[in-house]
Amino acid sequence: MPQMTVEGVGTFEVPTGKRVVLALSDECGIDQLHACGGFGRCTTCRVTMISGEPEKLTKAERDVLTAKGLLSTAGLRLSCQMTCENDMTFRAESRLAGSGRADCGRRPSDELEPKPVEFVQRV
Repeated sequence: MPQMTVEGVGTFEVPTGKRVVLALSDECGIDQLHACGGFGRCTTCRVTMISGEPEKLTKAERDVLTAKGLLSTAGLRLSCQMTCENDMTFRAESRLAGSGRADCGRRPSDELEPKPVEFVQRV
């Protein structure tokens, strides 16, 4: 199983193929935001990759990062648009604590969304 290291929190074993946003709450106990429910629309689930960043993004992730002017930010990724395929280390950027929100958001599905999932280069 891949190892997920969250800076300042710890290292956790995560099932291969699990969505990172779900692993953050289930395995790591992190109160990571995901206001849009894991559809790659809001960027509240953003993390900053330190190592183990997947080479490709979903088209939904690239489109929203581009629209919000965040695509060129080194290591910035949406945890709802990645799965755990290898060891990775990152910093969780958007947490419930201090956000003013009542909750993290509706629990995302186990599968990447929106469908159909299309992988693209960051470019």
